[in-house]
Amino acid sequence: MNLFESIRVSFRSLGANKMRSILTMLGIIIGVGAVIALLAVGQGAGAAITQQVQGIGSNLIFVFPGQARQGGVPTGAANLTLADADALDDSVCCPDIAGVAPVYNRTVQANAGSNNTSTQVSGITPAFERVRNFRVARGRFVDQRDLDAVARVAVLGAYTAKNLFPNSDPIGQPIKINRVPFKVIGVMEEKGGTSFFGGNQDDVIFVPITTAQQRLFGTSAVTAQGAPRVSAIAIQAASDKQLNAAMAEITQVLRRRHKIIYQQDDFTVLSQKDILGALSQITDILTIFLASIAAISLLVGGIGIMNIMLVSVTERTREIGIRKAVGARRRDILLQFLIEAVVMSVTGGGIGILFGSGIGALVNMTGMIQTVVSLSSILLAVGFSVAVGLFFGLYPAARAASLHPIDALRYE
Repeated sequence: MNLFESIRVSFRSLGANKMRSILTMLGIIIGVGAVIALLAVGQGAGAAITQQVQGIGSNLIFVFPGQARQGGVPTGAANLTLADADALDDSVCCPDIAGVAPVYNRTVQANAGSNNTSTQVSGITPAFERVRNFRVARGRFVDQRDLDAVARVAVLGAYTAKNLFPNSDPIGQPIKINRVPFKVIGVMEEKGGTSFFGGNQDDVIFVPITTAQQRLFGTSAVTAQGAPRVSAIAIQAASDKQLNAAMAEITQVLRRRHKIIYQQDDFTVLSQKDILGALSQITDILTIFLASIAAISLLVGGIGIMNIMLVSVTERTREIGIRKAVGARRRDILLQFLIEAVVMSVTGGGIGILFGSGIGALVNMTGMIQTVVSLSSILLAVGFSVAVGLFFGLYPAARAASLHPIDALRYE
């Protein structure tokens, strides 16, 4: 009951000086609100990244030419060839691999009538649709007959289709890619997000990889030995449990084909989990960094609470003397002023949680990202508020408790 009475007295004390109390709590409100908002944005960004990486396919492994530098970025100094991809698509030597999709990417200029756009052309095989989890909305995807015939056919990404054919159906229409005529045979479903290979996943044109290498890009698409090059190879493991085994098989086959014995690999193998882990780590670091900066305002708010509590001790010196004279112990006075500091900080923290959640809701309304206000961030904010109240209220409370009752009663 003494605790509830102390809390009641604390609210009465705050209510006696409403404007002063509000201004004192403002630092806590802004600090907690900023921390909540930034954590919500960071967690929303992490969830969006996870969704994007998982959306590119399941149990995926990417092979890039060149050795990985620090940070896992391939140098691109060496070559991967179409023959490398064919060797990996062998169930005898690679039983843990379910699908192989080589890709050759280049930036091109495409036009349809008076409409033109700069986009990415991806030379692919029919396996790409299944391995990379792409789906055709209208028409059809590239098939094996197109590869064998080196056909000039194209499948447009949703964004590219809107750019080239804003008011008509693209299926069956002619387009030119780097001045080479192609026929549109399909339009992909809108996928959203950013491609792992760079750029908008919907801003792309898919063509048979043989057509890209032989009819579009010529000598730049072959090695010095005349072998068709690929930009990367997307590989699907048979299951999540077989991911590590598939990566080991890929490394073994490519080392043998590239005649690597003691040297370091001239290729880089990254799993979907590696990509997700690296991106999530970057997001977490940025979120913690920004939230730490926002937490500085909590420190400022705590100093404000200490300042106002010292003023309150001075103003209530006679009250303290009277309480001690009628039997209040040192710890009773200490607890009373400490509870007032905690009540002030927790009240500010509660308002700050509403403020931060409101900012998150406004961000959601923009449609750029869906923020996530988690229970852990709310508990963190409340805990931080209590800690600030205890830490910065301790000195004023100790000062009030140390007053001698005779001196306090004589204070004017």
